[in-house]
Amino acid sequence: MSLWKKPTTLALITASSANTAVSHLGIEFTEVGDDFLRARVPVDERTRQPFGLLHGGVSVVLAETLGSVGAYHASPEGWLAVGLDINANHLRAARSGWVTGTTRPVHIGKTTQVWQIDMVNDAGELTCVSRITMAMLAPK
Repeated sequence: MSLWKKPTTLALITASSANTAVSHLGIEFTEVGDDFLRARVPVDERTRQPFGLLHGGVSVVLAETLGSVGAYHASPEGWLAVGLDINANHLRAARSGWVTGTTRPVHIGKTTQVWQIDMVNDAGELTCVSRITMAMLAPK
């Protein structure tokens, strides 16, 4: 059974990301499952730091994007989700290709949600793990 409470399709999520940091960094949503979202970011001139590695902040942008979209779509109509706290552990560098993140909920409550985001390189090796806590804002 799906945890999504709002219409959740790749087309809708992609459209809502137009002309944002998400689209400027080349982040692409690739899959919506019953209990997860998946997106990827290219490792290229937009996302590398001066040493040629994927910038750690870009991994955090991917994580926050996935956790925020997940929390928003897992909440009732009219509710919004905003980031409250995020952490990331960078485990392996990526120099090229794509880094793909998958998010799943750890906790879905009325006022907060917690989402886990695991990121891997093209070889499937874990590059970063992140956890985000979202504050849920009721309709006004």
